[in-house]
Amino acid sequence: MTLTSTDRNWIEQQSLGVGFDLAGIAAVPTEASEEHAATNERFSAWISAGHAGEMEYLKREDDAGQLVRGDLRRAIPWARSVITCAVNYSSKTPLSIAPAAKDTGWVARYAWSGREPNANGNAGSDYHDVLLKQLRTLEARLKQRFECDTNCYVDTGPILERGYATRAGIGWIGKNTCVINQQQGSWLLLGVIVTSLELETASASLPAADRCGSCTRCIDACPTDALIPPGLDGHRQMDATRCIAYLTIEKKGSIPEELREPMGRQVFGCDICQDVCPWNRRAPIKTSSALPPRQDLINPSLEWLASLEGPEFTRVFRGSPVERTRRQTSRRKFFRRNVAIAMGNSGEAKFLPKLDGWAAGEDPTLAEAAAWAAARLRAADK
Repeated sequence: MTLTSTDRNWIEQQSLGVGFDLAGIAAVPTEASEEHAATNERFSAWISAGHAGEMEYLKREDDAGQLVRGDLRRAIPWARSVITCAVNYSSKTPLSIAPAAKDTGWVARYAWSGREPNANGNAGSDYHDVLLKQLRTLEARLKQRFECDTNCYVDTGPILERGYATRAGIGWIGKNTCVINQQQGSWLLLGVIVTSLELETASASLPAADRCGSCTRCIDACPTDALIPPGLDGHRQMDATRCIAYLTIEKKGSIPEELREPMGRQVFGCDICQDVCPWNRRAPIKTSSALPPRQDLINPSLEWLASLEGPEFTRVFRGSPVERTRRQTSRRKFFRRNVAIAMGNSGEAKFLPKLDGWAAGEDPTLAEAAAWAAARLRAADK
């Protein structure tokens, strides 16, 4: 079936009705299109340059040796269009670049979502689950109106979501590599529905205009120089191996020593490149009622974070992005590594007993990070 402009408008209105703040639909490029070739070439070059680091899921190839994420039809042969939906997760809370106590850490804003843990240990509302539930509701309405195949994804599918978000008119990819909407800013969580529905050319959304202009605030503010200045083609990209979000969430083992001091107090993710973006100063505060910020995760005490081990760590972070089920062990392990580095950057000698204890422990990654942090604090105290 082919979607008309009326159908597209109906889909967008239904998306808003199930709780999304923005929505649009874009066609899946054909193999013969220039858009398809350009996307494949840029993504392949990015992978070849090593910018994906240890994120092996991005490098997955099919039997022909082609990158699966480079072509949606390669992974899902019946895919013809993609509905992209976005939720604004901004909140009236401090920025990571605002003054804060030296003995506190920083957890990325998207991971604040959820409820405070209660006696039963029920806490959190992982945005993956919240958005997927909304997508499923939209999917059901879609199938009542159209005969089609569909798949729903929230950060889990073989799809380059940001590219479809731009083609669907939701926003442009900024120099911080985030999708930026002129009204909503970049505090956006994306979910997609891949469909078998064809899209009339006349009914397609217009791509969002790029409004970064000559601004380079995000590039200048990145402590680890992860954002690559755009080339002549204007394409925006990041070296993920230098990104603090990658280092604190995806990186296994030890973090390169030259990147530890620039990490500052970040213990899970990083918001700096979004905090400095002028478009976010103009964006509305529209936190989803299903994703309220947990106050205990805003500028949390490093001492408290360091005390969260075993069942207590699980109780506090159950159901939150900090600890997703399939990665509980590694998240818990590397979270402490990140806390140790933040302690080393704090200048607070009171953390030395904890760091010395970790340095003498059996976990080699934590021990090495703690030893580095303790040495840094002792050097600063001389």
